[in-house]
Amino acid sequence: MADNTSIEERCPGTCCEGGFALGRHMTVEFYDCDPKALADAELVKTVFLRAAEKSGATVIDANFHEFEPQGVSGVVVISESHFAVHAWPEHDYAAVDLFTCGDKVDFEVAIDVIAKGIKSAQWIVSSVMNRGIVGNNGVERLVPVIEGRNCRFSLSWEERFLSSRAHALSASIDIYECRAPWIGSSEALRKFALDFAEKLGLEPRGEWRVNPSEAGFFAWVLPLKDGGLSGRIDLARKAAYLDLFVAGFFDPRKAAEFATFELGGNYYRMQPHVRQ
Repeated sequence: MADNTSIEERCPGTCCEGGFALGRHMTVEFYDCDPKALADAELVKTVFLRAAEKSGATVIDANFHEFEPQGVSGVVVISESHFAVHAWPEHDYAAVDLFTCGDKVDFEVAIDVIAKGIKSAQWIVSSVMNRGIVGNNGVERLVPVIEGRNCRFSLSWEERFLSSRAHALSASIDIYECRAPWIGSSEALRKFALDFAEKLGLEPRGEWRVNPSEAGFFAWVLPLKDGGLSGRIDLARKAAYLDLFVAGFFDPRKAAEFATFELGGNYYRMQPHVRQ
C-alpha cells in the first residue's frame, strides 16, 4: 500500500546545515505478504536482486539462507552498501533494511519491486536515518538512538506472557503442503498428538478422540491437564489446522516448528494469543 507522497515527505531525513551524511538507512515493514513466497529463499533472493538492479544499485554479491522449518534471512551487497531482509512466513511479515551511500539508488523503485515480488498488501517506512553525519571540520557527529522504557517491546513470548501476568496462552497454527504420508491415518494422528504434547511438556488428560467429520477431513481433540489440543486435517489441500490452549506458558514457535516438521509441511502460519 502506497500513497501519492514521496518517501521524503512521509519520513523526512535530518538536514544538517554545513555538513553531509555518508549514507542513508531506511527500514521498511512489509505486512500481509504471501507466506509461501517468504518461505522460499531462492524466490526472495531473486526479488531482492531485481530490486537492487531496477533501483540503480550495482550488485556485488548476494547471500540468502533458508531456515528450518521456515524463515529466510539474506543480504544483497551493493557497491553503495546493502539491501537486507529477515522474513517471518508465519506472520506474513518481512523486515527490510535499505542502506546506500550517495543518491544514485531510488528507494521508491526498490520498495515497489520488493512489495510486488513478495505480494505485500501493505508496507510502511518505519524509519529513515542519515548515517555518518560529517561536519565541515571532518569530525563525525555521533547521534545515539536510545530505546526508552515506554517504547520497548518484548522479544520473546515467555517475556510477554510473564510481564502481562497472563492466565493462559493459546495458539492457532496452520500448516500447508503437508507431505507426511500418514496424515490420513487415525492411529498415526493419535501418535502425533501425543508426541506433540510430550514435546511441549504437556500432560494428556483423557482419551484422544476423532470427531465425526465429512469425507476428506479428520477432526480430533486431545484433552490436556491444563487445556486442550485440537486439530483438523484437510486431505485434499494437504493442510493441518491446530489449536492449542494451555493455562500456563508454552513456546508457540517450538510448537509450530515441531508440528511442521512432523507433518512434513512446507510452511506454516501462526497466531499466538496471551489470555488474561
